[in-house]
Amino acid sequence: MKKNICKHPECNMGSAIYGLGFIGALIYYISTATGFWMGVLGVLKAIVWPVFLVHGLLKFLGI
Repeated sequence: MKKNICKHPECNMGSAIYGLGFIGALIYYISTATGFWMGVLGVLKAIVWPVFLVHGLLKFLGI
């Protein structure tokens, strides 16, 4: 089987943006957690942070 491998640096840009966003969201949610389970919930929220971003954007645009 032939793999589709991108040799351009831009191919991994989405992963880098997601990774930086994940770290930032993780720091924010952990620092604002009031207890252990809120910290666990913060980790889960940090994993799915793009969902919150898109939801807020669509809400702002009124779509």
